[in-house]
Amino acid sequence: MKQISVMRSTLGRLPIYLEFLQGLDISENENISATVIAKSLGLGEVQVRKDLNAVSGAGRPKLGYRTDELIKRIYEVLGRNDIKKAVIIGAGKLGNALLEYNGFRDYGLLITAAFDIDESKAGITEAGKEILPLTQLEEYVLREGVRIAVITVPASSAQSICDRLVGCGIEAIWNFAPCALCVPEGVLLQQENLALSLAHLKLTMNNG
Repeated sequence: MKQISVMRSTLGRLPIYLEFLQGLDISENENISATVIAKSLGLGEVQVRKDLNAVSGAGRPKLGYRTDELIKRIYEVLGRNDIKKAVIIGAGKLGNALLEYNGFRDYGLLITAAFDIDESKAGITEAGKEILPLTQLEEYVLREGVRIAVITVPASSAQSICDRLVGCGIEAIWNFAPCALCVPEGVLLQQENLALSLAHLKLTMNNG
């Protein structure tokens, strides 16, 4: 089945649906409806139906979805059948938190290592992840075939790090540094502004 565009909000709920479906006895639940899923998870039926339609098309009248096929399709949309390696540059508090977080695997991502200019941070974390000297960045990325990177360094060094990443073949960058980065055409850039996100949450709360 061809890849489709899925809304961010829908993508965020797919691991919840997947966990529920995988907990079912398929022999006793060959088919599953949006109604049953919604009631089981305490979600709105209309929302669940829209989510499932977006990833797997409309269910069959009176039958819903074949459970095994729905599980397979959610796996495909989340990219769990095609795990991509990623690295973090900047092993400070934020970088370490992201490195230790296991939820990225739900979306087909595996963060394998972090890099830092402070070589005293080098070692193995409690979760078994590597923190390596920044001098080893290019060699590691090329050797491991990494194509995704997360930047959690200060703004003053973010662009130079970005340039190094692009130079060794990184194709997608998630930037947490509080600055705008310049990337060449063909390189994906996701800018994460934590202060703006928090401010938006506060304003939404005040206006609610």
